[in-house]
Amino acid sequence: MHAITIPEPGGPEALVWDEVPDPVAGEGEVLVEVAASAVNRADILQRQGFYNPPPGASPYPGLECSGRIAELGPGVAGWSVGEEVCALLSGGGYAEKVAVPAGQLLPVPGGLDLPQAAALPEVTCTVWSNVFMVAQLRPGETLLVHGGSSGIGTMAIQLAKAVGAKVAVTAGTKEKLERCAELGADILINYREQDFVEEIRQATAGAGADVILDNMGAKYLDRNVQALAVNGRLAIIGMQGGAKAELNIGALLTKRAAISATSLRARPLGEKAAIVAAVREHVWPLLEAGHVRPVIDRELPMRDAPAAHRLLEESGHVGKVLLVTA
Repeated sequence: MHAITIPEPGGPEALVWDEVPDPVAGEGEVLVEVAASAVNRADILQRQGFYNPPPGASPYPGLECSGRIAELGPGVAGWSVGEEVCALLSGGGYAEKVAVPAGQLLPVPGGLDLPQAAALPEVTCTVWSNVFMVAQLRPGETLLVHGGSSGIGTMAIQLAKAVGAKVAVTAGTKEKLERCAELGADILINYREQDFVEEIRQATAGAGADVILDNMGAKYLDRNVQALAVNGRLAIIGMQGGAKAELNIGALLTKRAAISATSLRARPLGEKAAIVAAVREHVWPLLEAGHVRPVIDRELPMRDAPAAHRLLEESGHVGKVLLVTA
């Protein structure tokens, strides 16, 4: 089969479409013929040499895919050869085939085609686990999403609105903020021109955000704490703005606030399976009913992965960029 390999870390040109050995479905796994994968920030970090796959995972990038089951490994029940699925991966999505633990499979929601489903696993699992399972966003509360026009952001807006929350977003252009508004965002903040702390205070009569979903990390830590409401929860899922920052614990104590930081890739199989099961229970019905949809910027041939990475690095997209094998 063919896959995108990374012979040496580097820029987008480090991604090479090459012939590689077929994966094998082990105990509790299925072999999926990949129809599409999607590009995530973690793939860029892996390409640059900063985010290696966990032990035992595929060396190829790609943290989600859609496709058809080609083979069932030993001990797998509840799935059939030929079934259309999408999957959360620890790696290997940028390939024609990938072996997937059965607990990380999801059926393709009705109303979506097979490539579109590749846009779902990483964003739905990330948003549901952080915003709802950990931060426990409730109806009537305010969620602040940094990077509202990203794949994560566009899904967070829709899921928060679906449960009756108010949504604030940051983005860097008028056009991106308009797209966020179309998805239901109530409070639009241009981070290049406005102070999100002041904007969120004004929009909430001084209360602040009950939950903040943050992809920036260090750069925004202090201001995120300032923007939190009393009993607020800050969920950190990325480090685009650095890894180290000082924290004013006094401010955190005053607000009785909480900070969580999570990643999906290296979690134990049981934890991933529990998140996937929760997503299937709570998010899939919203997709089936058309209340929530993946936002897809464009589809590119998988061999054009370098172009897709350049697009993400330039932030020239809204929603997800897909890589299709056909």
